[in-house]
Parts: sequence; C-alpha cells; structure tokens
Amino acid sequence: MTRKLAFEAIENFRDFGDYGAGERHIRKGVLYRAAHQAEATDADLEALGALGLSLIVDLRRPNERTRSPSRRWNGFSAELIENGEGDEHDDPWHRFIAASDLSAKAFTDYMVDYYREAPFVGRHVDLYSRYFQRLGHTQGATLIHCAAGKDRTGILAALTHHIAGVHEDDIFADFLLTNDPLRFERRVPMMRQAILDMTGREATDEALITALGVEQQYLETAFAAIHAAHPSLDHYLETVLGVDSKTRAAIEARILA
Repeated sequence: MTRKLAFEAIENFRDFGDYGAGERHIRKGVLYRAAHQAEATDADLEALGALGLSLIVDLRRPNERTRSPSRRWNGFSAELIENGEGDEHDDPWHRFIAASDLSAKAFTDYMVDYYREAPFVGRHVDLYSRYFQRLGHTQGATLIHCAAGKDRTGILAALTHHIAGVHEDDIFADFLLTNDPLRFERRVPMMRQAILDMTGREATDEALITALGVEQQYLETAFAAIHAAHPSLDHYLETVLGVDSKTRAAIEARILA
C-alpha cells in the first residue's frame, strides 16, 4: 500500500496504520504521522480537515511552535496535546549546528546520543503518556507530529506499533519510510542555506541527507536504552508512560480490527 499522503507543503505525512498485528491488524485511517503544518497551503488544510482528526499531538518544544505555528482548517475542533516546558531561547539542535564540524559522522553521532536519551526526557514522557491515555478514547483519527516527523514522532509511532503487536520488522520498516529521496531533493538546498546563514559554513550533500534522514540504529539505540533500564518495553510503557492493562486494552479496542 501507499502510506504517504500527498500534501502540497506538509512533509513526511503518512498513515502508520494498516499493519498486521498478530492475528489482527491496525485499522487504516486512524493513525497518522507527519512533520509540522506551519507551511500548509489552503488545499492542505482542506485535506487535513477531511481526515476526521479528533486528536493531534504536537511533540515540538515551545520555541519550535512559536517559530512555526500550526495552520488550522475551518471548523477545527480536534483535541490538542502539547507541552510548554523548555526555555524559549534554548534550542539543542541549533547549539549542535553552531558547534559541529557539519560532517555526516557528526550528525549521526548527535542522533544516536539523542535517541539514547529521548525515551526518558521529561517533556517526551509527559507528551507520550498523555497521548496513550487519550488514544483509546478518541472518536476520530489521531495525528502525531514534531518538526520533521522523524525522531520524536518516530519513537512514539514505534511504541504505538509495539503496543498493537506489530512485528519488529514492520516497526523498523515504517520508521525508515522517512528516507524519501524526493523529500531529500527538496529539502537539501533549503537546509544548506539555513546552515550557511546560521554558521557561515556549508555542509555537504552527504551530511545534509544524514541530518534529514533516519537510520535503523537510531531506533535500535532507543530500544536498547529502554531495555538497559527496564526488563522490557512493556515494563517501560507501564511504569514510565502509564500504559497499564486497562489503557492498553482501550488502545487495542480503538485501533485494531
């Protein structure tokens, strides 16, 4: 199936449902993931409104939301989950760019370190927890997104798939769908210019594609960090994110067929 939904100016938008989950499967059209919607065109907003979204989880920091505020469609009434924690002027990604040698290895190393810490960051724990508490009680579709729709969003989508019983191979395959050559072609010149404006230095195509994409080792690193601190992913989900048996049953009833 084609998971990617075509929007004019919203990137990395796709359905992460319709995967097999043991003897069941995730329904199509109930789970979406994407990058931010600040650049959405009017046609994009009309298409978003037609998806029947009743829950949107914005995983971005406050400064990201201020810099790129989400556009909404007419009649918007979806429940919104976001987090207000964080220094408005502190951006770890920008600090990294300023100090980095802008090599592909530097971007990879940064992301591996990021994924090692991400499951335990207080903001993420809060957002992920509230998402799972609400997911089983929504009447419409759910959209999770961050800035690029690949890292914070990727971890949360993977955890959702785990709860549903999706095979690990499919979890990683879905994660890697972010590596869209057309998206890279469109975004590399824009990112090169942004970094040049910020640092006065120019990054190579290899480094920029590394920054825009994901690698399987990133998600493996997040899972390994969880396993290092907990007996299992399920233990982490229950003790850190509050996904107890009742919450899990509600989620399964909502998204599985």
